Amino acid sequence: MLVSKSRRALLRGLTIAPVAASVVASPWGGALAELHQRYEDQPATLARTKGGRTISRFRYHNAERWMLALGSNFLAEPRRAKEALHQAGFVTQQALCAYLLDVGFADAWNASYIKQDIAKALAYANACGFGHDCPDMAQLALVLSPYWKWGYHYDDWEEDRPHTRGFIPATIKPLVRALVDRVHDVTGHPRPKGCQRRPQEARS
Repeated sequence: MLVSKSRRALLRGLTIAPVAASVVASPWGGALAELHQRYEDQPATLARTKGGRTISRFRYHNAERWMLALGSNFLAEPRRAKEALHQAGFVTQQALCAYLLDVGFADAWNASYIKQDIAKALAYANACGFGHDCPDMAQLALVLSPYWKWGYHYDDWEEDRPHTRGFIPATIKPLVRALVDRVHDVTGHPRPKGCQRRPQEARS
């Protein structure tokens, strides 16, 4: 999928000179300022660098490799939804941070303000041209956030157990797969070896 000329031009400009995302006169400025205010985050400074691009590719490759576990037989049953949600949270966090790094967010800013909040990461990505406006993914992102909660056992604290909101491995996998594919398309990162998609998967 080709990236629009306007997006290419904006990203090229961010490579030349860092800018405060909350004040820059760009298609993203207003949306980012609104998110900074909503989440009470320190304004991000967008600056594309070779180092940022390298970390972005590493995060994307992490997402692709861990995505393989979502297709395993171990997570194929509805009763394994908790494990699938924890796995999906990690994959989605890595993929979205790969996109944010690619458009110029600093890895340290992501670590401080995104952390394991998938809904927040998706909101920032979409504010910066990610263009993944999938209502089901937005709902899944809310369920996942923060995804560390799915790695805990709640047997003794039933009232504190997080709710899956009906998501099961069979419904989680295609949503996460579509998001990871979107990151691949818009960043242009090559898929890691062993993670090339089969033709029938690409059509599904």
